[in-house]
Amino acid sequence: MIPPWLADTLEIAVAIFLVILNGFFVAAEFALVKVRLTQIEKLVADRRPFAKTALWLAERLDASLSACQLGITMASLALGWVGEPAFAHLITPVLKSLGVTSETMVHGIAFVVAFSTITALHLVIGEQAPKIFAIRRPETMILWCAAPLKFFYFVLYPFLAVLNLTTGFLLRLVGLKGATEHETPHTEDEIRALLADAHSHGHLTRSEHRLLNAVFEFDDMICRRVMVPRGEVDFFDIDMPFAECLEQAKRTKHTRYPLCDGSLDKVLGVIHLKDLLGLAADADDIDLRRFIRPARKVPESMPISRVLRHFQATHQLLAFVVDEYGTTIGIVTLENVLEKIVGPVEDEFDAEEPNISEEAPGRFVVLGSTLIEEVERALNIELGDEDMDTVAGVLMARAQRMPVVGDKIRLNGSVAEILEVQDDRATRIQFTLETAGDDLTLANDSEANQAKTSP
Repeated sequence: MIPPWLADTLEIAVAIFLVILNGFFVAAEFALVKVRLTQIEKLVADRRPFAKTALWLAERLDASLSACQLGITMASLALGWVGEPAFAHLITPVLKSLGVTSETMVHGIAFVVAFSTITALHLVIGEQAPKIFAIRRPETMILWCAAPLKFFYFVLYPFLAVLNLTTGFLLRLVGLKGATEHETPHTEDEIRALLADAHSHGHLTRSEHRLLNAVFEFDDMICRRVMVPRGEVDFFDIDMPFAECLEQAKRTKHTRYPLCDGSLDKVLGVIHLKDLLGLAADADDIDLRRFIRPARKVPESMPISRVLRHFQATHQLLAFVVDEYGTTIGIVTLENVLEKIVGPVEDEFDAEEPNISEEAPGRFVVLGSTLIEEVERALNIELGDEDMDTVAGVLMARAQRMPVVGDKIRLNGSVAEILEVQDDRATRIQFTLETAGDDLTLANDSEANQAKTSP
């Protein structure tokens, strides 16, 4: 005959064990869901104890989660069956010693106290604590739980098989088919959010974060948006004297020059200055055709990732950009492509004005060739949805005529004033961030600007 005190002690011990067992299955379940398969594979490569067992469980995620759920259900039901009576038996003598003699009151108070105690233990030790630990340390938890969970998996495999078949049948009734993948691949937006979170917590430096974000934009960027526009291309004319070509090279300081017959509409090839080294500057009989390299052409819609592969394959680091009508609209170089990843790359001969410079709080000077996304990101404004690539294009679309110095055009959240125009293109624009209630009319509505455009 087991003494009553020993029976009560055993019941309490079993109840505490069931709470801990419930916590084990909860921790195993959340660790399996949270940990990534690549993390477990790294643990295997590092030869961590039980890593192979953890990988085995992760590769059978549906069945492993079923084992966890079965364990949680069994532990919870057993705890409800054993726990409340065990604590009630423990509390009843205490209540009687305090003078509570009514059996109804004793049982009522004992039930409430026992139920509250079991619920608190079950929530804290059996649910919340292991769940939070597994979420924060999934790799550690999965290694701790791997061996016992695999043992439980094999012991109750017949029940798990029935459970999985039943679950699969019910899921098929609502249109879900196939096994669950361990992890769904992240979308680009999700990866960007993860990178931003890693940067905010100090795991990525600012330069690393910017570089990785630029890589995502790399394949989405097309050739037209990084090229040097036709009007800004310096080229050698086949009819120019050799000395004049050298003077142009000294002035513009490029390495490669298109060789054309009058204009970019008739491209003959590309001249590399290295091929001209050692030639007499005053020689008039030098025919530049002798030094021509082939003219490579790419469509304006080609992604710059493919342009980069084109450069690698042809060993020519300059290509002519052609639109849908076969007209050369600009050139693209390796520097143009790489700058979209690593940022501006300027050599000792470059003296380029920054695309965006701040003159005063809320007032910026922007080059007309600056991409719309760059301005929107830097000034935190929206420039509209016109089918344009550059700021100059947006202003022209809004004004619906050729730009004129002094034009002021309201955009969303700002006012743009054209400071400089070259070849019918706004090259420098001043952006003033607009305050609520500003009233400003478009410059092309004013008589003064209409007069400017009059012959």
